[in-house]
Amino acid sequence: MYIAMNRFKIIKGEEQAFEDRWAQRDSSLSEVPGFVEFHLLRGPESDDHTLYVSHTVWASEKSMEDWAQSEAFRKAHSQAGKGRQVYLGQPNFEGFNSVLTVKGRE
Repeated sequence: MYIAMNRFKIIKGEEQAFEDRWAQRDSSLSEVPGFVEFHLLRGPESDDHTLYVSHTVWASEKSMEDWAQSEAFRKAHSQAGKGRQVYLGQPNFEGFNSVLTVKGRE
């Protein structure tokens, strides 16, 4: 399993606009080979921003890399810099290969 995360610092007062962009975009992720699940996480607030993390689980790092090179990726990110400014700085990408998984009772 591979987890791809992007950290976003969102300007105070722009949280709903940021969340709406994610909710309304056509990512087509559910159709991508190796895609497992996606979460948009809202984190702590600071004086000038709120921290968000996009958290995408993939079957493998290769699955994520293949998607990142695809037309579907370009389409999903085509509106990223458009509209009013909600970001404080650039997103910070982090990728992780799973070395241990513990599952709970479902």
